[in-house]
Amino acid sequence: MAKPKSKFICRECGTESAKWLGRCSGCGEWNSLEEVVQTVPDARGGVFGQASSAIAIDDVHFEREERYSTGMSELDWVLGGGVVPGSLVLIGGDPGIGKSTLLLQICRNLASSGKKILYVSGEESTTQLKMRAERLAALSPRLFVLAETNLDAALQQASALAPDFMIVDSIQTVYRSSVTSAAGSVAQVRECTGTLLRMAKQAGIAICIVGHVTKDGLLAGPRLLEHMVDAVLYFEGDRYHDQRIVRAVKNRFGSTHEMAIFHMREHGLEQVANPSEMFLLERPDEAPGSAVVAALEGSRPLLLEVQALVALSSFGTPRRMATGADQQRMNMVLAVLERRVDMHLQSSDAYVNIAGGVRVDEPALDLGMAMALASSFRNRALHAGDVFIGEVGLTGEVRQVSRLEQRIREAQKLGFKRCVVPKHGWSPSLLRADSLEVVGVSSIGDALTEAFSR
Repeated sequence: MAKPKSKFICRECGTESAKWLGRCSGCGEWNSLEEVVQTVPDARGGVFGQASSAIAIDDVHFEREERYSTGMSELDWVLGGGVVPGSLVLIGGDPGIGKSTLLLQICRNLASSGKKILYVSGEESTTQLKMRAERLAALSPRLFVLAETNLDAALQQASALAPDFMIVDSIQTVYRSSVTSAAGSVAQVRECTGTLLRMAKQAGIAICIVGHVTKDGLLAGPRLLEHMVDAVLYFEGDRYHDQRIVRAVKNRFGSTHEMAIFHMREHGLEQVANPSEMFLLERPDEAPGSAVVAALEGSRPLLLEVQALVALSSFGTPRRMATGADQQRMNMVLAVLERRVDMHLQSSDAYVNIAGGVRVDEPALDLGMAMALASSFRNRALHAGDVFIGEVGLTGEVRQVSRLEQRIREAQKLGFKRCVVPKHGWSPSLLRADSLEVVGVSSIGDALTEAFSR
């Protein structure tokens, strides 16, 4: 016999409370707790409603399912090799960033390879979908569209069509009639996602759901939403650049923190085959305050330009600002330069920017950031063929970073002549290259000597 149980859940962060509170104890938002009435069964079932029993892991029957390609090699890279049948993928991004465009292009490529697709839209009509599909050349008899917000009705259509791939755009607009809350509430989002998860696993349908984001850029709804799905992709970009970045922050079928870069064009998204070359395309020659670093996004090395500007402050308190980089790490690097190499920066404004509109939070950028700041402070340009890789410690030492060999090979591929790397993380036996000189340094002072020695 099931009995009803009531609790209050924050619609912003998913924090649960036994009673209503004016302010959420988890995120601090006011009036964000909503009452949820759920039914708790007396007997527990197995995963996805099936009875289960413990067995030895050696006896688990496993068949490796082949993934199918989305038609975009960059997106396949982020997904870990392609779409896995029976997986549930969540993609989020700012309004108008291009999520529907990306999904329709995936539909076009999958339909051309013989897959059957069902596109369930809770925000647009079928006429609007066709207009966009015509612009993207995505019209196909194997692509079915449905403008529906009732998830039960959409699942009936999916059962009748038996598609290979299904899209729900978006999870905040669909609802189940068995749940009394409004569409987009914590209870509806959780129930709808759980229903789609069960269908994906039982029917073997790959399902992609679109999620709204908050003003902070995080996925709206309970945090449980990200835990339930198999993969979480963020679609990033801004209105001042045509670059779009798809970043994986969770992937049960591949590596996390992978990244794919696209250009937004009139006819849709275009893949960027060599992101490093794109980010360095407009780098000025012999300009003080510019340094090249080798960052790592997932398993992919990226060469980026770090720009720095150090100028005498006109006010009592100097300004410090970082765009695309971690401002706290920039402040730490400034303090190390001030203390360890006697560079007087306490009365100067400092600005750091990662060119190209990309954001990278990695300690391996510390050395390049320090070289760019020193270059701007001394008004001396760094050598155009140098790449800097390394983490800077508080005592001024240059510490080793992960996957150094991959970063060096990326610099070699793009024609750079010298890499300044941590001394303890490098040995000549790791890489043999006649066209690239690798210099190991143990401190930030040694790195400055090498950087300005020629």
